[in-house]
Amino acid sequence: MGIRGKGLTKEQAFEQAALALTSVITSIDKVEPEQKVAITCQAIDDELLLLDWLNTLLYEMDTRKMLFSSFEIHLDKNTLNAVAWGQRIDIQKHQPTVEVKAATYMELSVRQDESGTWIAQCVVDV
Repeated sequence: MGIRGKGLTKEQAFEQAALALTSVITSIDKVEPEQKVAITCQAIDDELLLLDWLNTLLYEMDTRKMLFSSFEIHLDKNTLNAVAWGQRIDIQKHQPTVEVKAATYMELSVRQDESGTWIAQCVVDV
């Protein structure tokens, strides 16, 4: 399944891609921003940074048994510092539809279109 984030900045595109990731799992409006988790990622280029960001979110969701619904990202060259807000998974409330296993290299792209909008996308393995 493909996910895509768009924004006026690269940070916004990465935030929107993370929301799209959560939306594959559950309805984003069911996830309350109750707890925050700090996340740092590094990679040699934007595409690999997006991949690391999404896969780190999946790791955090799995190990903490959480879903995330809000993100604040700061990019500095090849480093991403973020805070993700969410809550522990409640099967009754969140009714997860699928488990996302990983973000993949398929259709992986971080770019600006002709209007200046940033687009961050890839396919996730479900």
